[in-house]
Amino acid sequence: MKKDNNKKKHENHTLNKDTDTEVRKIIERELARQKSQLVLIASENFASEEVVKTMGSVLTNKYAEGYPGNRYYGGCEHIDEIEELAINRANKLFGSNYSNVQPHSGVQANTAIFLAVLNPYDKVLSMNLRDGGHLSHGHAQNLSGKYFEIHTYSVDPETEQIDYENVRKLAKRVQPKLMIAGASSYSRIIDFNKFREIADEVGAYLMADIAHIAGLIASDCHPTSVGVADFTTATTHKTIRGPRGGLILADKKYSGLINKSVFPGIQGGPLMHVIAAKAVAFREAMENSFKEYGRRIIENSRAMCSFLKDEGFRIVSGGTDNHLFLIDLTELGMTGMEAQNVLSSVGIILNKNVIPYDKLNPDLTSGIRIGTPAVTTQGMGTEEMYKIGELISYTLKNRANKTKLDGAHKKVKELVSNFPVYTDI
Repeated sequence: MKKDNNKKKHENHTLNKDTDTEVRKIIERELARQKSQLVLIASENFASEEVVKTMGSVLTNKYAEGYPGNRYYGGCEHIDEIEELAINRANKLFGSNYSNVQPHSGVQANTAIFLAVLNPYDKVLSMNLRDGGHLSHGHAQNLSGKYFEIHTYSVDPETEQIDYENVRKLAKRVQPKLMIAGASSYSRIIDFNKFREIADEVGAYLMADIAHIAGLIASDCHPTSVGVADFTTATTHKTIRGPRGGLILADKKYSGLINKSVFPGIQGGPLMHVIAAKAVAFREAMENSFKEYGRRIIENSRAMCSFLKDEGFRIVSGGTDNHLFLIDLTELGMTGMEAQNVLSSVGIILNKNVIPYDKLNPDLTSGIRIGTPAVTTQGMGTEEMYKIGELISYTLKNRANKTKLDGAHKKVKELVSNFPVYTDI
């Protein structure tokens, strides 16, 4: 029988950049937005082009349930190499002897620790969400609030800073099994050694959530929790400047407990393309320039904070020691939501935020949160922070004047154009 040479060859289903123009156009619009606006959201940053490209690699094709050397699928020899590299780099960066790089997010990392050491309805002592704590530290609608008995400590009403003696009193009264030190909107140094003392006094485990300040710790700009807390959880995308993801650091004596808690406890297959990007970010964070980056983040934060304070804005706790600060808008007669919206209209992107003892609900809030990691990544310094502070002040004080808002928007575009984000994406 004659062979049919005219049969069509099976087409390779590899996607090219023109396959889904609808998605690509949206991505292009988002890239244009990032390039044209001032990003002051404290939990956002710009990952390097190498990190971004690594996340788009063929590693996304591989299932790898389990851990290096003990997978549930074949063909993981190179996957093991990638994960081991990420683990070793994380350990070196933070001075730890154990790390788990598989958590998909900071919330997943926190949940893994809860599952590892707590039983349902065990007591947890964490920071009040209104005062700077995080949803995964006990919000009623979060798993942490649904399955555990949450008790919270607040900041001092006068100083708006953590009152460690009050934390000690609460801990002695509550007798928690787990204490959490860490926040998502707290602008001061966290004394992990104080928390360790208190946890030891009541026989509690101590978990430090350094999601926001991981990059500051890695650059020696904030005291470390590693070697102090039993467990340290972090994200890899905020001040670390890597891909969106989570990380757990602890003493290796907890390795079996934590590994089982992450998989199969709360996750299935790890995202290997993200883990590879984490490895890239950890290497970048070990460069000498990263220490300078951490220093400049804080320098910029303090510069803008000081400028806005001089402009008459009330700064929560009176200042900042890290990458962020909060502004109380009560005296301006506007909500955080209103401020977020009007600032967004001129290209300044930040978020509304509750402040200590806030009388408004989280959908409105009495404050806004301002962070400097992203603009610092772009290369901006204190001179630019003064300009941004001036634009924020001008916009909020002239929020009803469209002509002045248009002028502010133009100045934002001019400023951002001098500090391009990406050139090859």
